[in-house]
Amino acid sequence: MPFPDPITANSAPPRVVVIDDDRLVRDSMCVFLEDAGYDVLSAASAREGLNQCRDKHPDVVLCDLRMPDMDGLQVLEILTREQPDTPVIVISGAGVITDVVEALRLGATDYLVKPISDMAVLDHAVRSALHKATLEQENQQYKEELETANAELEANLDLLRQDQEAGRQAQLQLLPEPLGQFGRWQFSHAVIPSLYLSGDFLDYFEIDERRIGFYLADVSGHGAASAFVTMMLKSLINHPLRRFRSHGDETITQPDKLLAYLNSELLQANLGKYLTLFYGVLDRENGELHYSNGGHYPRPLLFQSANGKPEAPVFLGDGSFPVGLFDWAKFEAASTTLAADACLLLSSDGVLEALAKPGLAKDESLLLSLPSGPNGSALTIPALVGEVRRALAGPPPDDIALFLVKALPEGKQQK
Repeated sequence: MPFPDPITANSAPPRVVVIDDDRLVRDSMCVFLEDAGYDVLSAASAREGLNQCRDKHPDVVLCDLRMPDMDGLQVLEILTREQPDTPVIVISGAGVITDVVEALRLGATDYLVKPISDMAVLDHAVRSALHKATLEQENQQYKEELETANAELEANLDLLRQDQEAGRQAQLQLLPEPLGQFGRWQFSHAVIPSLYLSGDFLDYFEIDERRIGFYLADVSGHGAASAFVTMMLKSLINHPLRRFRSHGDETITQPDKLLAYLNSELLQANLGKYLTLFYGVLDRENGELHYSNGGHYPRPLLFQSANGKPEAPVFLGDGSFPVGLFDWAKFEAASTTLAADACLLLSSDGVLEALAKPGLAKDESLLLSLPSGPNGSALTIPALVGEVRRALAGPPPDDIALFLVKALPEGKQQK
């Protein structure tokens, strides 16, 4: 597979320092690299080359192994110590293979043999070095992000183990504001745990100036172990969000790919837990909703009008597989457009437990019995919580999450 073009992949052309006392060899490499679009600096001696590396911090260094003022291996040792992330390609004459082996042992990225008759070899070596350096930087960043996330998770897990109250507070702090607004779109929610800690979790967040991401998850089981997975979920989703903002990775904007990523991460974590999850990406300007349902039930219920007339409420997204259960699971993407009076109700299956009458099936159609008003206008989180609590004879048998996404009328929109 060809390497990405280092010239077009970066805002500034990569800087290359060429260190060689042979003027003909040095000039030929410099001319070729400049024509290829690189920012090239040349040095006729080892000391001059070291000074340029210290001053200019190049992306790649090409260094001859045999120079009169200083051995190229010494230059390599110094650069490896002072600028360990800068790849160094050594240039050797024929017959000094032992020097090449020593250079590679000391950390050289690659080697070229004089004379360089085919400049395509030089081009490939530089591209390969840049590509390797980029991957190492990204891996280091990912490692640091994982270490930070793991430290946060460990701290939160310690809280859960030490004190249920502290654990509950830690979990609540991860939830978004109970009421949030982006332009004409309002997000509101409530979580009622069956125990002190909840296996239900939800979030909403700005992806960019136009798009909003949101999800509702229901972790298998109850108590501290399930609550820990909700904390882990928050951290896992933050990673592709950061990747989008720093590298343009579109995973967070593509619901089916995000669910596939979460499925892989949860399986690798080997926690013995899985979850159901509905994830949506809403365009705040035109109301386009892209979503994927990872086995979540009940499905989100959509209320809205068409041509000024209320439509029958519809359930969105046929549920596919739960997340974190099967390594072969596939997740489907779907989309719809929300009207100017749309109201989307997301809930966990604990709501069905509360609304179901003894002996009756806990079917998602029970949501249709909620007093919704025209196009869901009567649906508010306080009203829904009140309705659920009236239906309960005691503590809820399962965690209950209620999540509303509503389009506000003119005059109530944020600019």
